[in-house]
Amino acid sequence: MSVHRTTSMSVFILALTSTVLAQDTPSTQPAPQSTKAEWNFDKDEVGKPSPDWRVAETSGTGKAGKWTVVKDDSAPSKPNVLKLETQADGKTYNLCIAEKSSFKDLDLRVRVKAISGNVDQGGGPIWRCKDENNYYICRINPLEGNFRVYKVEKGKRTELESAKLETKTGQWYEVRVVMVGKRIECYVDGKKHLDATDDTFKVAGKVGLWTKADASSSFDEVAVNVPKVADTPKKSGN
Repeated sequence: MSVHRTTSMSVFILALTSTVLAQDTPSTQPAPQSTKAEWNFDKDEVGKPSPDWRVAETSGTGKAGKWTVVKDDSAPSKPNVLKLETQADGKTYNLCIAEKSSFKDLDLRVRVKAISGNVDQGGGPIWRCKDENNYYICRINPLEGNFRVYKVEKGKRTELESAKLETKTGQWYEVRVVMVGKRIECYVDGKKHLDATDDTFKVAGKVGLWTKADASSSFDEVAVNVPKVADTPKKSGN
């Protein structure tokens, strides 16, 4: 065999080997973030509930609030939002649950606008929701001037972490939660305020929206993404 053919064959074998290795070796780069589910209510019929969302209550009286798709000129995603009108008592948690959703680790965002409420105001997202008595919740509250994350287990709410945060009635805020494993990070308008851990709910569950008592609020741009954080936080150096 000539030197030319030997060299050509060597180059071919090297290229083939490199191709196989490239296919068999997993990439060390993180997977790109991609949207897994989103709702902006813009294509839903105005004046009616949003399809595939179920209205529910925790410790309710059976007279659930009115969750309706409405037009809102201030909507982050025009023209529609999902609006709750309620006069529930102080023990009631108002829920609207995305029945076809199922997520464990997630990066969940929602736009929230507090409209009114004498007992309570504001609201936020729920996740890993088994039913109306078992889920995680983080919420803003303009009346109390705080931002909190809770778990609701068997209908009983337990605070996991709280931070002082002034928010205003009638203004939109983005509430975001990232949960991977048992670590929970909660943000408002891109700034992290809460960092908690809990492993009460270990499996996938539904996502949804939440307010307490007479907190009437609007919601828009609900989106669930693949988390960007690692499963286990890295230890800092000594």
